[in-house]
Amino acid sequence: MSDEEHKPQANRKKIRWSDKPKLAPDAASRQGRVTRLAIDALGDLKAAVNFLNTDCGKLGGRPLDLAVGSAEGFGRVEQALANIRLDPDPNTL
Repeated sequence: MSDEEHKPQANRKKIRWSDKPKLAPDAASRQGRVTRLAIDALGDLKAAVNFLNTDCGKLGGRPLDLAVGSAEGFGRVEQALANIRLDPDPNTL
């Protein structure tokens, strides 16, 4: 093999998979925290993702959007998840 084949590619482009802007650090932190809380409260990832991405009339929107959007929204979703943990009947939310 020649030296040409082993040279690193200096002009390699970084690829972004989304055109959406990145989350601010505090929003990203809330996203991770609410996901962990949902998994803990609901027992598995599939149920947590379903809860976080389904519009909830009592909360006034998708729980994930609310939690990521503000600290107040995070608190409301956190409380809803605590209520689910105490009373797992989905009709109580």
